[in-house]
Amino acid sequence: MKKYQVKIEPDALVDIQEISDWYNDQQTGLGKRFQKTAIKSINSLSANPQIYAFRYKEIRCVIIKKFPYMAHFYINDENNTVEVLAVISTGRNPKIWQEKTIGT
Repeated sequence: MKKYQVKIEPDALVDIQEISDWYNDQQTGLGKRFQKTAIKSINSLSANPQIYAFRYKEIRCVIIKKFPYMAHFYINDENNTVEVLAVISTGRNPKIWQEKTIGT
């Protein structure tokens, strides 16, 4: 089984930071826990990203455990990478990722 390189786009990193900041405002240390959980979920994509179903077009999502967020990604088989485009609340309209990723 081939391994994929996981690439987190700058916008997705901003998402993670903003969500972490919000959680830290709610409870000390919660943002750090979110960040660790999000990165762990995202890094797990290197092993077998195809297990996640398509949500729309070529975009798949991995749930960030214990938090109401999903990392939206696509698999680029040409260069063997998984590209994380956004981290979005499960309570928001999933089409929002398209607005966030126009031009990619």
